[in-house]
Amino acid sequence: MTTPAPDRTDDRVVHYASRGSTHFDVILATFCVVLVVSNIVATKGIELGSGSWTIGSLQLWPIITDGGAFLFPLAYILGDVISEVYGFKAARRAIITGFAMALLASVTFWVVQHAPAASFYENQGAYEAVLGFVPRIVLASLAGYMVGQLLNSVVLVRMKSRTAERGLFARLITSTGVGELADTLIFCAIAASVIGITTWGQFWNYAVVGFVYKVGVELVVMPVTMLVIRWLKSREPTYWRSAPPEAAEPQA
Repeated sequence: MTTPAPDRTDDRVVHYASRGSTHFDVILATFCVVLVVSNIVATKGIELGSGSWTIGSLQLWPIITDGGAFLFPLAYILGDVISEVYGFKAARRAIITGFAMALLASVTFWVVQHAPAASFYENQGAYEAVLGFVPRIVLASLAGYMVGQLLNSVVLVRMKSRTAERGLFARLITSTGVGELADTLIFCAIAASVIGITTWGQFWNYAVVGFVYKVGVELVVMPVTMLVIRWLKSREPTYWRSAPPEAAEPQA
């Protein structure tokens, strides 16, 4: 007796793939690299534009951000992909693994910074000026990242439990908005002084621009994100079977 093939036309059924595949491994590796690199480059404050435009104490122009803005939004895109295709427990594993890799990088930078410099090494001051700030940036990033990514995954998975295969765009943008808002506020509150922000006007510029930018990136690349998700769903042989235990939604 043969088992009937799963019905892929029924969009009312919730599906998840097992994380035991090479696709998940590649996504997880990329996710960790994005997080570690973003933490390093976030030590550089960036100001886009000249002149000054303020409303009260709020500085609207020039735009203030940091080096992490160029790559970090990809972490949320990858988090969406993992949560949508592999479920909450897979996303939680990715988040914890990324946390561990970023912490390892930060500890390594700290150890190297305090190791005795060679007599011919002339860049100790430059090393400390840039990478010496990384541990505090990592604290800011990891605090925001843990809260934001977990919220992102929880919101997406709970929405999927109600809409199944329908409403992909809505749950992607809603989960990202919730996660990025929490992430940005926590990160900016801790990291602002590290990159040289000294006024409340600059801080709110930093936080608001960061949030709008990250969500904007998500919107711009949303068609690509949805294509990648659909591609993975069609390539993962376990996706259209019954949802495996490790993909169960988070408990209330």
